[in-house]
Amino acid sequence: MRHSIIIGFIAALFFLPFLGGAHLFDWDEINFAEAAREMLRSGEYLRVYINYLPFWEKPPLFLWFQAMAMSVFGVGEFAARLPNALCGIVTLVLLYNIGRKLYDHRFGLIWAGVYLGSVLPFLYFKSGIIDPLFNLFIFTGLYLFILFYWKKECYEGIELKANRWTYLFFGGLLLGLGILTKGPVAYLLAALTMFVYWVYQRFRFYVNVPQFLFFTIAATLAMLAWYGVEIWKNGPALVIQFNEYQYRLFSTPDAGHAGFPGYHFVVLLFGCFPASIFLVRALFSMPEPEKAHQKDFRKWMLFLFWVVLILFTIVKSKIVHYSSMCYFPLTFLAATTVYNLLEGRMTLNKWMKAGIAFIGGIYALLLIALPWIMMHPERLSPLFKDPFAQGNLEAEVTWTGWEMLPGIWLLVVVGLSLYWMGKSARYIKGYAVLFGGTAIFVMLTLIFYINRVESYSQRAAIEFFESKAGQRCYLITHGYKSYAHLFYGDVPPEAKPQIEDPYQWKEFLLHGAVDRPVYVVTKVHKAAELIASAPELKEIGRKNGFVFYERAVPVSPNSE
Repeated sequence: MRHSIIIGFIAALFFLPFLGGAHLFDWDEINFAEAAREMLRSGEYLRVYINYLPFWEKPPLFLWFQAMAMSVFGVGEFAARLPNALCGIVTLVLLYNIGRKLYDHRFGLIWAGVYLGSVLPFLYFKSGIIDPLFNLFIFTGLYLFILFYWKKECYEGIELKANRWTYLFFGGLLLGLGILTKGPVAYLLAALTMFVYWVYQRFRFYVNVPQFLFFTIAATLAMLAWYGVEIWKNGPALVIQFNEYQYRLFSTPDAGHAGFPGYHFVVLLFGCFPASIFLVRALFSMPEPEKAHQKDFRKWMLFLFWVVLILFTIVKSKIVHYSSMCYFPLTFLAATTVYNLLEGRMTLNKWMKAGIAFIGGIYALLLIALPWIMMHPERLSPLFKDPFAQGNLEAEVTWTGWEMLPGIWLLVVVGLSLYWMGKSARYIKGYAVLFGGTAIFVMLTLIFYINRVESYSQRAAIEFFESKAGQRCYLITHGYKSYAHLFYGDVPPEAKPQIEDPYQWKEFLLHGAVDRPVYVVTKVHKAAELIASAPELKEIGRKNGFVFYERAVPVSPNSE
């Protein structure tokens, strides 16, 4: 218990500060936060709405957590990101306890430390996206299913106090919560991993049909908290549209998010540094674990890793967080490498050292060079043909040179860790410095860079929307998709579109008899197109690549 409290406290020190330090980012962060805000404004918690119209892309569980946070802390960035910060604290404590149960105290600390000290796994707990909670439910559901199997097969060397049906029920229930968080892909990932394990077992039914049905029914019970009530109250239309959308994500590039076949391999290699270097070593021959359950769990994690990676390599939509479910098996496998290195069963070879130096060096040199480059944006502008990108570079952002600190810090961390990992008397300190130092590096990077990045990318538009909050007006964007005008414009329920088709509604706002002013935000290269289609718009400003227009309320010919 004492170690769990210490780990939770350390996690809180990393994940809770500065959550509200920057605006939410389009699309995903603002999308989910807006749905939660509309729950509070409308009082409708069963259905998910965007712009007060049914939004069938996501189930509501994560949004309920955000809405609860907003009801306590107010609508804003801190509340939108708080559920994931708390999820991060729970995750690290859970990984320590699972690792301790599987191996020992040292392994539990290593696994939690590897997860904390890897770039993207850390970063996602500072965000307002759904995936950290979604992945946690899938992993814990599958973990309890594995415990059920071990209890059923009478595995020795691990304490399993609960009844096997208890493991099975709660495993299914947690998986059902995963479905309620983001959709049926939670069940798909778990089922595919179980299928691969079945093939590995040479088609031996390690779980019989009644047991698998019991597991599925338990998952269904959690799903019915939304699916069942929604169908009972409003009919099946929204659920049908929701599942059609899930299929479309798998079969087509979503909203232009296409990518090359090796996209997620690259994301995991660079994004999960430094754990990814130790993962690569774990994919090859390793010292055999001493106990049967350790060997079996390693197999499960290998299967889960490859199922997720291959599945989302096949899926046409390429978005960074699609492969984030890999973080659990990836960090476990990396932790087994570190554990064996510390136990003296393996040695840190030259290519592993080279991998740490290469990827760490890229991160460090990029963050050292970037402030110097951004101090002279006029030199960058000719390199971009996109007028919007050129406009972004016009943002008034102060670069002092102190922004090099995260890069310099990481260079020192990589150098010291490699030096100490090569010294038998200090090799433990080397691994602690590598992962602990990387966690501090990510925190420093967020502090020094997140506001500056946001200043270039979206702040001008968000500040415009904020200036219209509370006013009786309509806010829309043209030529790009955004949810920022809804969230930061604090659009009230009475401004709900009178026409459900978004394209027809936009046409009405641009050309119809509106009852309040309409403000339109577009990107500079889309401005001419907009004015050609709606010449009565009046430009009221432009900033950092965005152009702002107003359409006044039409004057009736009969008015005096």
